[in-house]
Amino acid sequence: MSFVTTENITQQVLDVFAKTPEPRLREITMALAKHFHAFIREIEPTDEEFEKACEFVVGLGKATSEAKNEAILASDILGASTLITLINDQKRAVKSGKYKTEAALLGPFWRANVPEYPLGANIARGEEGKDENQLLKVTGTVRDSQGHPIANATVDVWHSSPVGLYENQDEHQPDMNLRGQFKTDAQGNYHFKSVRPAGYPVPTDGPCGDLLRAQDRHPFRPAHLHYMVSKPGYQVLITQVFADDDERLHSDVTFSVVESLVGQFRKTKVAGDKGYVVHYDMVLQEGEMVFPTPPIP
Repeated sequence: MSFVTTENITQQVLDVFAKTPEPRLREITMALAKHFHAFIREIEPTDEEFEKACEFVVGLGKATSEAKNEAILASDILGASTLITLINDQKRAVKSGKYKTEAALLGPFWRANVPEYPLGANIARGEEGKDENQLLKVTGTVRDSQGHPIANATVDVWHSSPVGLYENQDEHQPDMNLRGQFKTDAQGNYHFKSVRPAGYPVPTDGPCGDLLRAQDRHPFRPAHLHYMVSKPGYQVLITQVFADDDERLHSDVTFSVVESLVGQFRKTKVAGDKGYVVHYDMVLQEGEMVFPTPPIP
C-alpha cells in the first residue's frame, strides 16, 4: 500500500475490502465504498457538513426507543425501505413465475406476540371502539398462487387509531390496542372488526423530523392497515392496504403506496350497523416462512 492521495484512496480501500472472506459481505462493503466515495467526490462536503452528517447518524440511535425505531424511520422517509421491498418482491415473483400480493414496508410499529382473536372479534379495545360511525369491518380470503384457499393461515393486523396514533405512542390506549391475529377458516376467509384508521404524521421529534423540515416536506402517511400473513410452507407476506379516499395517496412521506394495495373503504349501513367496510384478498407464495425482527418490543 502506497501513501494515500485523493486519486488513489478509493482503490486502496477497495483493495483492502476485497480481502473480506465472506463473499456477500465482500460484495456489499466494496460496493458501499465505491458508491460512498463517488458520492463524496460529487458533493465535496465541508468539514461542518460532515460533522452534521455524523450527528444525524448518532441522533438516529439516540432517538430510538421502545416507542419508535428512528433508524427504520430514516430508511422509510428516504425511500430506501420501499425500494428494497419492491426489488426483493420482484425477484421473488420472477423466481416463482407466479402471482402474489405485492409487499409493502414493515414500518416501525409492528410488535410480535400480539393477542390471537376468534374470527369476527373487535380489536378496538379502547374508547375509540365506542364510536359506531368509525366502525370498520374487514373481510377477505387468503389463497395460494394457484387460487386455492389457505386454511389456518395467520393474519396479523395492526393500525393507527382514528386520531393517527399507534397504541405504543398513546398512553390513553390499552396495551396491544388495534392489534390482533386471526386464523383463516376452512375456506381461507378472515374477518374482524376495528375502527377506521387515520392518516398520521411520522414521528418528527428526532433527526428525521429535522430532515423533513429542512426539505420542506410534510410528514404524513395516508390511512392504511398493516398485514403480516403467514403459514408454514409459504413466504411471509408483509403488506399494507391503503384507504382509497385519502388525499395523501400520492404524497406518502415513506413513498409506500403501490396501486394494487389501495382498498375500497365504503360507508355502510346494513341491519343497523354504521361505519365502513373494506374487503381485501391476499395471495401467498410458496416458500420458507421467515419473520422479520420486531422494530419495537
